[in-house]
Amino acid sequence: MSNVLTAEGLEKLKVELKELKDIKLKEVAKRIKESKEMGDLSENAEYHEAKNEQAFLYGKILDIENKVNNAVVIEKSSGHDSVVAGSTVEIELENKNRTKYEIVGSEESDPLHGRISVDSPIGGALLGHKVGDMVTTNTPSGETKYKIISIS
Repeated sequence: MSNVLTAEGLEKLKVELKELKDIKLKEVAKRIKESKEMGDLSENAEYHEAKNEQAFLYGKILDIENKVNNAVVIEKSSGHDSVVAGSTVEIELENKNRTKYEIVGSEESDPLHGRISVDSPIGGALLGHKVGDMVTTNTPSGETKYKIISIS
């Protein structure tokens, strides 16, 4: 399964992965070693907590490695006459309010900062449409119509 990311998003994942492997795992290993030196492991809460954190970190590392290894990098779009992953789209709502969204992969989605996923109702509905098109989508608040003003 592929994971759609911008180049910046892929780099963020690589940085996070490096931090988990080079810093966080070493910190937990040190805590495990120190707690082992305290004696009886069956009643050693610090040891069990550190082991649980270590298991969590291994799972997170595997997840990020999978995302990095299966990443499909999208380029910032320019020159496309229709909406694609990587496009920045200005839309006008029925109430004439305008907003801009960058269409990104689900890993990078941040609607409060104008980054919506290709898998979201709005992002998915915009894909393939051109300037001037009216797009209708079902959102949690009901059916909404948008007019595409610009694509960059």
